[in-house]
Amino acid sequence: MRRKLHIRTYGCQMNVYDSDRMASLLAHHGYERTDRPEEADLIILNTCHIREKAAEKVYSELGRLQRLRERRRREEGREMLLAVAGCVAQAEGELVLERAPYVDIVVGPQAYHRLPELLASRERARGGVVDTDFPPESKFDELPKDVVAGGPSAFLTIQEGCDKFCTFCVVPYTRGAETSRPAADVLDEARRLIDSGAREIVLLGQNVNAWHGEGPDGREWNLARLIRALAELPGLERIRYTTSHPNDMDEELIRAHGEVELLMPWLHLPVQSGSDRVLAAMNRRYTADDYRRIVDRLREARPDIALSSDFIVGFPGESEEDHEATLRLVEEIGFAQAYSFKYSPRPGTPGSVMPRQVPEEVKDRRLSELQALLEEQQRRFNAATVGRVLPVLFERPGRHPGQLVGRTPYMQAVHVSDPEIRLGDLALVEIVAYHPHSLAGRTVAPHREWERAS
Repeated sequence: MRRKLHIRTYGCQMNVYDSDRMASLLAHHGYERTDRPEEADLIILNTCHIREKAAEKVYSELGRLQRLRERRRREEGREMLLAVAGCVAQAEGELVLERAPYVDIVVGPQAYHRLPELLASRERARGGVVDTDFPPESKFDELPKDVVAGGPSAFLTIQEGCDKFCTFCVVPYTRGAETSRPAADVLDEARRLIDSGAREIVLLGQNVNAWHGEGPDGREWNLARLIRALAELPGLERIRYTTSHPNDMDEELIRAHGEVELLMPWLHLPVQSGSDRVLAAMNRRYTADDYRRIVDRLREARPDIALSSDFIVGFPGESEEDHEATLRLVEEIGFAQAYSFKYSPRPGTPGSVMPRQVPEEVKDRRLSELQALLEEQQRRFNAATVGRVLPVLFERPGRHPGQLVGRTPYMQAVHVSDPEIRLGDLALVEIVAYHPHSLAGRTVAPHREWERAS
């Protein structure tokens, strides 16, 4: 009988990708994935360490799972292993076992390809085992090659790590230095994803546009060159990439947005603050005007491009003037979507020991003001799509019978009820209504008819 594996994923899309690869790896060692933790023989929490509350949620969940494990031992006499993977594992290592001594395995994001060895070590050890090394071998070389798409849209990690050392961020310490996968490996994985049903590929990296991998010709490629090669793969309909850093938006990549039809007109480009003083304190190495100029060049290359971004409010030393500068930047640029957070000090980062920490009540007010502006911009952007006909890739079932949910080129979720549409279809949809975070539409033509007409 195959053993059961349950993985709970926290944080970014790269963790989603890593969870799928761990499941693929362990499938070769007799584990079958399940959505039901109570029937699992191995539970992995694939964790995020970006904010304090995210880490605390992991320990709270571990306590709940330990109670589940004890009940299963009593009632069924069966064992359940608990593993912590990802960035909390990397950052805290042995501390995880101090706080939760019942955990069996702690493994960092660069070592999860060693899970089978760690499981074997756990059987021989009396306590938990920890592997938070940065091994010399690439985990991508060690993982199984039989990757499959989990749906019409598939993640593909091409770059890991970060050399930027923003003063608020733990990623350089948990994911290590920037590394890029070779282009041939990326293209091979993309072909396998397409063959297994993917119609959209989302390229992932901590600084994905810093990708510079060896090309099949032996020369170094940049992200723009990789995107152009991906666009030539038969069966692929859409390309996206995330997350980007403004300093890595080179002219070739900007031109690709205007020249590569499959590259979607939506870009997540974190700015974090509109204040030059705060940006310098964050070690972002660009100014607010630098960011504005990048946006201007993007819009010149692709006038209909929609922008998403990240913002941190209440960074140490942030004044009311700094906060107002962020609001002005948002008003000037206009964002279709954004993620905004209160600054959360992370142990070991320079920001955590900076003077003039901002009081929580001030952070709360500033976040509320920023989010109100961003939500109004998102509302206006969604409202402007009503009456338009847009191509929508259908990715998952909706809440109601017969309803499917897809995404426009601008990452908007669209709900459609049409018995002729199936998951994986790319159809022309007229947008008939908007809601705060989604759209409603009706199909105009399925993709096969659209192709014949074009």
